[in-house]
Amino acid sequence: MAEAASAAAATPLLPGLPDDISIWEILVRLPPKPLLRCRAVSPAWRRATSDRDFLLAHHARQPSLPLLYGDTDDLLSMEIITCDHRHRAADKLQSVARFDDASCFIPVACCDGLLVLRTYNQRGERRLSICNPATRQYAPLHQLRGFKLLGMYPHGPTGDYRLLLCLEADAKSGSYVFTLGSGRPPRRIRGPDAKELMNFHGSVLFHGSLHWHTDNLIMVFDTTTESFRQMRTPIVSGHVIAGLFEMGDMLGTFSLNDEETIVDIWVMQDYQGQVWASKGRVEFPIEELMAQSEDLGSCWLVEATYWDGDLLVLAKFDNGSLHQVDIDGKLVDSLGHRLLYPTPLRLKQSLVPHTFFPALEGYVVNASSFI
Repeated sequence: MAEAASAAAATPLLPGLPDDISIWEILVRLPPKPLLRCRAVSPAWRRATSDRDFLLAHHARQPSLPLLYGDTDDLLSMEIITCDHRHRAADKLQSVARFDDASCFIPVACCDGLLVLRTYNQRGERRLSICNPATRQYAPLHQLRGFKLLGMYPHGPTGDYRLLLCLEADAKSGSYVFTLGSGRPPRRIRGPDAKELMNFHGSVLFHGSLHWHTDNLIMVFDTTTESFRQMRTPIVSGHVIAGLFEMGDMLGTFSLNDEETIVDIWVMQDYQGQVWASKGRVEFPIEELMAQSEDLGSCWLVEATYWDGDLLVLAKFDNGSLHQVDIDGKLVDSLGHRLLYPTPLRLKQSLVPHTFFPALEGYVVNASSFI
């Protein structure tokens, strides 16, 4: 028996290759779904692809892709979709999760493969939930009813995953922190006035801090000290700041002109000194877009995204069409999905297990709301 066990242990995962190459040069590069299928090959393959160090290395190699969401074509369910412009049009959009039609949802925060969703039930009530699309883990966050989510982040000193929240309810109004899986209610912290917090939308986790644009400034939340500070935005004339995004090792911001035809891009060249520089101006190819659809209408939703050296703008128009335009104003692709909406979020999928999930009330795996 001992000789048989020793022989099995010596059998390589892939004949003719050392396991170090099979694991750390081949398997670690697979997308999550093919990697999960590999676990069915043998117990040895399952052990190799379930090791925590391997899963952390696998997560580090996954691309960070723009996140979209919307109804499926049959209107019977909703999908979370990544957009990878490295692929041809037919393969550019990849569904990473599909939910049943029991509730409508919007992805509102993303971190390390985790997604927080704002869901709406049939009575119109708003709730928060959290999921990992790669592992198909899901849990409602019942204890956060009445709270607005501002962002999600890993807390470096403890290793916890935390949610930054705000509450506008008279004596209890203010900012709060909730530690996932702790079993404790949200903890109130010092911060801006609740009315100001309610205007925060689309946080960006950059340099260990959450960032939001609001009016003529950027509000910053240090996730280590859990304290707020302010930064200045670039001086914009005749434009309204539309959002923030991460551009490599720089923080970027973008604005849309009053005519909704031009997007200006800035990047913060010196983060400590808060020095902004113009990155370029994107003018939508309106005539080309109208040649595809005469009832184009106005652009009402814009997101800027940066991937592998390319800066792209996603623009949603009144007729429901969604288009990708590059920094030179060239139409890269027309995604053309009337029920598809871009978000400021980026998903970097992860199969790393999180211990907080089983501690959440209503936690399920491979069950409703996933289908």
